[in-house]
Amino acid sequence: MIYMKNANGMGSVYKLSGKRRKPWIARKTKEWHIDVNTGKVAQTYIIIGYFATKQEALTALINYNENPYDLDIHNMTFADVYEKWSEKHFESVSASAIRMYKSAFNYCEPIHDMRMRDIRTNHLEGTINNAPIGSCTKRCIKSLYNQLYRYALKYDIVDKNYARLCDNVEREDPKIKRTVFSDAEIKTLWDNIDFPFADMILIGIYSGWRPQELAILKIADVDLQNRSFCGGLKTNAGRNRIVPIHPIIYNLVEKNYKKALSLHSEYLFNDPDGQQGTHLTYDKYRNRFKKVMSRLNMTHKPHDTRHTFITKAKESNINEYVLKLIVGHEIQDITEKVYTHRTIEDLRTAMNMITWPEIPSE
Repeated sequence: MIYMKNANGMGSVYKLSGKRRKPWIARKTKEWHIDVNTGKVAQTYIIIGYFATKQEALTALINYNENPYDLDIHNMTFADVYEKWSEKHFESVSASAIRMYKSAFNYCEPIHDMRMRDIRTNHLEGTINNAPIGSCTKRCIKSLYNQLYRYALKYDIVDKNYARLCDNVEREDPKIKRTVFSDAEIKTLWDNIDFPFADMILIGIYSGWRPQELAILKIADVDLQNRSFCGGLKTNAGRNRIVPIHPIIYNLVEKNYKKALSLHSEYLFNDPDGQQGTHLTYDKYRNRFKKVMSRLNMTHKPHDTRHTFITKAKESNINEYVLKLIVGHEIQDITEKVYTHRTIEDLRTAMNMITWPEIPSE
C-alpha cells in the first residue's frame, strides 16, 4: 500500500494493492480507542470513498474536510434508497401500484448494490434496455427511477438527478385501441346477467365511469332516491361529479346497493368470495372482467365500457359539453364553462337521449 500523509486531522489517502478499478482510498479518523486484544491505542476510520486516481481521492478528502457530510447517507446504495423510499411511499398508494414498483425494482438488480452517487445515466439506461421485458414495464422502471431520485435529492443522497437524463426508453405506439361493445354484445351481457359481474360491466357501459372509478364507488356515493351517482378520480373535472343513473340499469344498481348493505360493506360492488375482503379494487375488477369476457367469448378491455358510452352519446348527438360533465373531461374555455352550471335534470335528459339496443324484458 502507498500512503499519502496529510496535515494532522485532515485524514489520509492511500493506494490499495492489487489490480483494482478504483485503487485509491480516502479515509479520516473517526475516533481513538483501546484495542482489547493488544491494549494499545488504535484508530477507527470512516471511509470517504474509493477513487481511480490519487488526485480524485485527495480532492474528495479536501471537500469532506471543508464541508463534512453524512457518509452513511452518501454510501447508500440503490437498494438502500428504494427501501427507505418505499417504507413511506407504500403507505399512500394502491396495492397494484406497490406490485408495479416491486416488479420494476426486481428488474433493476444490476444496480441494486451500486452507490446512488456512483450511478450514471448509462447505468440507468442499460438496466432498462437490457431487461427482458416490454416497453410498458420499462416505463414503470423509469417511473421508479424518477421517484427514487426525487427522494435522494430531497435527503442530499445525490447531487444530480440522472433519471431526468434517462430518455432512451423504447416506446410502443402510444395510441391505445379501444373497441366499442356492439349492440349484439350488449344484448349478450343482458342475456347472461346472472353471471357474476356481468351486471357491473353493464353499469359501466350505461354510465361512462372509468373502470377504476366504477370499482371503488361507495354506497354513500349512490343516491337511489334522486337516481344519481357521485364520484370520480383523476382530474378536477373528474372528481366528485354527478352522474345520473340510467333507468335501464337502475335495478342493477339497487340490487348491488342492497347486497352491500347485507354484507355491511361501504362499497357498492363486492365479491363475497374474495380472499382479501369483499370490496373490489381495480385489480380485482379487471380479473372479474376478464372472466366475463372469457365466458361470453368477447375480447374487450375494461376501458371499453367507458369508450362505448362516449361513442353512443356522440352518435346520439348529445351536447359535447354536457357529455364532458358526465364523463369528467376537462372543459377548457370560458364559452364552454357555462355548461358547468347544468342541473342533474339537464344531465339526465341528455343521458336518456342516448340510443341503446333493446334489452330482454324481465
